[in-house]
This record gives sequence, structure tokens and C-alpha cells, in this order.
Amino acid sequence: MIPPVSYRTMQVDGLSIFYREAGTKDAPVLLLLHGLPSSSRMYEPLLQRLSDRYYLIAPDYPGFGHSDWPDHTQFSYTFDHITTVIEHFTEKLGLTQYSLYMQDYGGPVGFRMALAHPERVQALIVQDAVAHDSGLGENWNIRRAFWTDRARYEETLRSNLLSLATTRTRHVGNDPQVERYDPDLWTDEFRFLSQPGQADIQSDLFYDYQSNVASYPKWQEWMRNIQPRLLVLWGKYELSFDASEPEAYRRDVPNAEVHIVDGGHFALDTAANEIANLINSFLSASR
Repeated sequence: MIPPVSYRTMQVDGLSIFYREAGTKDAPVLLLLHGLPSSSRMYEPLLQRLSDRYYLIAPDYPGFGHSDWPDHTQFSYTFDHITTVIEHFTEKLGLTQYSLYMQDYGGPVGFRMALAHPERVQALIVQDAVAHDSGLGENWNIRRAFWTDRARYEETLRSNLLSLATTRTRHVGNDPQVERYDPDLWTDEFRFLSQPGQADIQSDLFYDYQSNVASYPKWQEWMRNIQPRLLVLWGKYELSFDASEPEAYRRDVPNAEVHIVDGGHFALDTAANEIANLINSFLSASR
């Protein structure tokens, strides 16, 4: 039997942090770090497929999902700050060792956690998350301009990053079989992005994304030196990032497992069974 999913909150650094929990605490831990503009909800397919073998924890970052959304003038929305909150969250849960599943924004959070506490990380699973400058495609030109001149490009960035069209494209990509995608996926996320204060929160956090790009060489060096157990999963209909990125990981970690799966940026939308099987094979072999 697949154990049921529990939906909990925990006070961390003065914030209510929401998280999904499934499996038994004596099982190997899989910490699931979500992307933009989703939340821990994106991991429901894995919680339903892997909790008979693993202890799965999927938190919502501050400013996302059901966690607190402090005003951007009262809370610094940076990847360093969010990482600190999630580190404290794992410590309050008593998680001393775990494998990291990192999608999109989960990459910057997860790599910061791995470099700060490598002894805690048993394996890395990267799904459509970037650690190389070459992995940022043409649609990042406006976003790079925003980092250079925020005042000039603020409105352009918001329409580029937070629009309904972009939110839909993150899911569907260039998949010709659009009927496979539940439109609630992007309409619910767009409704989230349209809430008061969200544009400011997401704009601040994306402005800080440039700190990730600056950190890419450090993350690459860490991977080359440590040679972590690494599984790279990439949606073949991905449009947010460049298709060269999976092989860039393999250059850093030659023994990495790399799989192109039948999905888009949020590959669990359509490839949950495939991904769950790949994760189970990878983690079973890693132990």
C-alpha cells in the first residue's frame, strides 16, 4: 500500500512553512525542492508513487504556495535567504541525510545546501534545473537586461516571466500533444502569481537570480571535485532552458545518469511513471 500524504506546517525563522510529507521516517529521505511558479504541489505525482519506499518531504518556499508570504519590504527574497530558511526547516525536522530532487528554482536552493553541508547529501537528482551559463537560452536576453538595468526593464520582465502565456509555456513547451496537459496546471499558477504582492516578491527573487549565474562556476567545481551521485532528468519539450544543459552536467560528472523524458519543463506533468521508475532504480543502486 502507498502511505497517505500528510499536509503540515512548521514554524521556521518566524514563518509558517507548509510542507507535504509521505512515507515512513525510517526510509531513505528524498527532499523535493520546487520551481517557479509552482509549489510542493508539483510533487504530488512522486508522493503517490514513491512513498512506499522513501520518506518524501516537499516544502513550499517563503512567498510560494501555502507558506507565509511576507511583504517584500519586510523579507529579503534572495536565494541565499530562502536556502537558509529551508536548511533550518530540514534541521527542525531532524533530517541529517537526504537525496535532493531539484527542479528549476530548486537547483539554486539545492546546490547552496549541498555546498554548505555536503555530508548531508547522499545523491542529487536534477530535473530541468541549470548550473551552467550555456543552459540559459534566448528567452533569457530580456532577463539578463533586467539584471543590468532593473528600473528600465522591470515591467518588461514581469510580462515576460509572470504572464499567463509564459506560465502555460513552462508546462506545455513545444509538445505537440497539448491534450495531455491539464489546463488547471497553469491557470492555478497564474492565479497564484496574480495575488497581491506576488509580482513584487517574484520580481525581487528573480532579480537575485543573477547570483545563481555568478555561482555556476563554483557549483561546477564542486561537482568536478566531489563527483556526487547524480541523476539528470530533462524534459524533451523544455523551452525554459537550453537543450545542451544535460550534457553539461555529464562533463562535470562523467558517471552521471542522464535521461531525456517525455515531458516539458515540469516533466512530472506527463512523465511521472517514467521519472518515478528512474528515481527508484538510481537511488536503489546508490545505496
